[in-house]
Amino acid sequence: MISYPQLRLYIDGHWVAHTLSGELPVENPADGSILGRLPLAGPMELNAALEAAGAGFKRWRRMLALDRFHVITAATRLLRERAKHIAHVLTLEQGKPLAESLREVMLSAEIIDFLAEEGKRLYGRTVPPRLPNVLSQTVMRQPVGPVAAFTPWNFPANLPARKIGGALAAGCSVIIKPAEETPATCMLMIEAFHDAGLPPGVLNMVCGNPSEVSETLLASELVRKLSFTGSVSVGKTLGELAARGMKRYTAELGGHAPVIVCADARIAEAVKLGVAAKFRNAGQVCAAPIRFYIHESRYEEFRDTFVAQARALKLGSGLNEGVNMGPLIHERRVQEMQRFVEDALIQGGRLCCGGERSDGKGYFYAPTVLERVPQQARAQRIEPFGPIALLEPYEHIDDAIARANALPVGLGAYAFTHDLGLAHRLGEVLEAGMVGINHFAVSQPETPFGGWKESGIGQESGIEGLLGYTDVKLLSIAA
Repeated sequence: MISYPQLRLYIDGHWVAHTLSGELPVENPADGSILGRLPLAGPMELNAALEAAGAGFKRWRRMLALDRFHVITAATRLLRERAKHIAHVLTLEQGKPLAESLREVMLSAEIIDFLAEEGKRLYGRTVPPRLPNVLSQTVMRQPVGPVAAFTPWNFPANLPARKIGGALAAGCSVIIKPAEETPATCMLMIEAFHDAGLPPGVLNMVCGNPSEVSETLLASELVRKLSFTGSVSVGKTLGELAARGMKRYTAELGGHAPVIVCADARIAEAVKLGVAAKFRNAGQVCAAPIRFYIHESRYEEFRDTFVAQARALKLGSGLNEGVNMGPLIHERRVQEMQRFVEDALIQGGRLCCGGERSDGKGYFYAPTVLERVPQQARAQRIEPFGPIALLEPYEHIDDAIARANALPVGLGAYAFTHDLGLAHRLGEVLEAGMVGINHFAVSQPETPFGGWKESGIGQESGIEGLLGYTDVKLLSIAA
């Protein structure tokens, strides 16, 4: 049995196991037991991290891109060697099935590797001069500076990987604050970088009171970039703090993804993929499908098959064999799911399955399917961020498109059709940063991840994720 590690912060190449600011218990959401106690950073640790990141940036940016690449990929080799151990710890503190955790850790290594490779190709361009005495005009990209990165608990390996990978590949130093609910996964990832020989100060990890950490880091002139993944409301607040210092800001915020199932869709395929995507990580996925709009001619077939497959999912500890869905992250999320369901039913929606917490220990909530929920219900307007799916029929495709685009968020959107013309039309008109037709796997290391409208600013992953950690400079040289 793999044990949960001692929790520590990481500042200037050193591990910090105790602070004067107290500690926080970290729970196993599958049974409520205490896994460990997390030391919290106070002013002393935060200021030390800032100084370390400032010095680390000066050291790291001077290294050749090829040398940075070798250090980063040495770390990802260690991540792969330690993947089973890290995945086990991830499941202990986050709850998702072990197979999902292992895929997440391995994908995180791929994300970082891709960004490291692209770091060797941060190309500029030359611009022909208009004046005869101008010898050259070069547009180049340079690292923006020390980065403050804040990540949530739902993907405790994947989300830090996007930020750490992009920042380090561009030549930036990083202070990362993982979620206090899931700190060990990020800590073990940083351990791989430490063991790979990353210079001190280049990568630092702090945890603590979120508002104190964010306000302290963003008030510092040393921090030149903020990267945040989380809720829309917190993202707006952090954006205001970043704007006061004119800091670069990347925000990947919430969604409420629609799915349009057209009359010609292959229902069996759409349901199988839809159930897997909806209830992956217990629905705690920002780009997870939520609102399913099904053509009325296929509605009952889709609903009955979807409900049957949702009911067949096996809930339990992510460490147990055969489990399809683990717990929610904490009790507050269970209570929030119940509020969503109760409100939907009061508003006139119909419960097809689920709608209740599971018996026993842990924060388990049954896979829930609701149909014909009125638009004024909370679940139709606010992202549930849990195992709740909403089904409703439509008659005309334009109505489905209008409903899909009705919310002020636009992260992911999906559709199922084998009409090539309609597929292209839906890809054009759906208002989201990522649109998947006939599948949900829109997030890959090579592709940009980000949203439209209130779902965020900028992108992570792909070359776009790397460029977000750079500033553009024009160098014009005259004779």
